[in-house]
Amino acid sequence: MGQSLVKNWVHLTYSTKGRRPWIPEMIQEALWAYQAGIFQQWESPSLMIGGVDDHVHALFTLSKNHALKTIVEQVKKSSSAWIKSDDATRNQRFAWQGGYAAFSVSQSNVPQVQAYIAKQREHHRRLSFEDELRLLFEKHQIEFDERNVWD
Repeated sequence: MGQSLVKNWVHLTYSTKGRRPWIPEMIQEALWAYQAGIFQQWESPSLMIGGVDDHVHALFTLSKNHALKTIVEQVKKSSSAWIKSDDATRNQRFAWQGGYAAFSVSQSNVPQVQAYIAKQREHHRRLSFEDELRLLFEKHQIEFDERNVWD
């Protein structure tokens, strides 16, 4: 082939440090838009970003030129600085958890994952982030140790 053609969809999720409710609803839309810009800078355009006060979900196509780890680090680092400087929050203690969970998404499942992210507020009226993540790990057959997943 004369060129490299790649399309890898990723469903990414990560929480605030200690799953603290540090993302107030009044800044969520602006934060998701800010993060979308960072994904774009790293050649990984997002289709949907959403979440609630203690965690974020993003659906994006992974760049063929950058590692997932690098993109996640940049999104978390830049958005953490943005939150710390935001006039509405000015939360100098804000931090993201150290790790993240990322799942591959088939093209045929993109609409379902997009809808799932769009309904996060409704979803978390009955389910904690911890339980949500356990279900995602089970669905994607990822083995994990409870002692090392939560920070």
